[in-house]
Amino acid sequence: MRGYLIFVALLSVCSLCFSSECNPEFLENEDFPGTDLLHLYSPDAEHCQHLCTQHPSCQFFTFIRPDWTRDNRHFYCYLKSTPSGQPNTRTALLGVTSGFSLKPCNPTPEPCLSKVYENVDFYGADYKTFFTATYESCQRACTQDPSCQFFTFVRDTFTPVNIRYKCHLKFSWTIPRTPVVQRKAGVVAGFSHEAKMSQNFDTACQGKLFPNTAIPGNHLLALPAASAEHCQTLCSAHPSCTYFSFVSESFTCNLKKNPNEMVISAKAGVTSGLPHHDCQPDNNWIKLVHEGVDFLGSDIRFELMDDAETCQRTCTASPNCQFYSYVTEAFHDQDYWRHCYLKRVITIPSPPKVAKLANVVSGFTLKHCDSALLTSTDV
Repeated sequence: MRGYLIFVALLSVCSLCFSSECNPEFLENEDFPGTDLLHLYSPDAEHCQHLCTQHPSCQFFTFIRPDWTRDNRHFYCYLKSTPSGQPNTRTALLGVTSGFSLKPCNPTPEPCLSKVYENVDFYGADYKTFFTATYESCQRACTQDPSCQFFTFVRDTFTPVNIRYKCHLKFSWTIPRTPVVQRKAGVVAGFSHEAKMSQNFDTACQGKLFPNTAIPGNHLLALPAASAEHCQTLCSAHPSCTYFSFVSESFTCNLKKNPNEMVISAKAGVTSGLPHHDCQPDNNWIKLVHEGVDFLGSDIRFELMDDAETCQRTCTASPNCQFYSYVTEAFHDQDYWRHCYLKRVITIPSPPKVAKLANVVSGFTLKHCDSALLTSTDV
């Protein structure tokens, strides 16, 4: 395990050394084989590049386009990395597009994803459907709905006819989720004070938490969380979450779904509560420092610093950093003392699956696009 951590640290340092040049160009029909971190779905190479940019370790990518003919891996976005920061090999390959992370280009944290995709389905993640006349009105509804991140609209030529004109609004996480939260002596963890945790509303929320209270059953999703307030923020962001229970011992945030009733019971070490809706929550909890807690993984890089306060300020000043862990001199292994690990996760809209489907059109919310573009789609 220690060897793996050292490798990750060296990989982070090397990525800064060898990948500092901004290179936004796409390489058509060129493959970067091997060295995969993981694959996700993307509708095009541009979106794939944004995924690579937001992934903490990705340095370059290969995207399999819809015109790929060798197998069914259309819309696959392979995120990749090497210790050198450059592909080990490059080969000609029809049907793929490759490119590099935009991390060195100082990209905007919330890119505008204005394209729409004909005969492409963003499959899954639906939370609301209704009938409307055009894909523009479907996209407009997605843009105006705080929970919507992307959509698929069924055109008037679709078969079967009974779902023509149907608009599917879809959800993905746009707030930071700490992948692993665990107790660890000698480590301090926290969030960037600039981390975006909610939509902006004019009305302040009246928070509601129930200490030492559980809400059994009605399980929707379990996620790691740093605190009950973090769990409440996650519940508020998910359109299907009606209430939650946070287990402090395991840092587990249990999102629940039952719009008909809420049955509570006394339980020590569990805090339950209600989500915020259409109001501005108090996000001062992101400024709390969590002593003896580690946010494991998702490292962008590490730097040597004298104290946790400097680590926090560095994370807040970095547009890419969402949360951090700092190793103090109370940690059992002095090789890691004074290490400040800056971290992030992907928060751009990301469909769980992308597939070819005739007579539908898909696209993303325009929340992060300029007003001129918003006006042009309002037809």
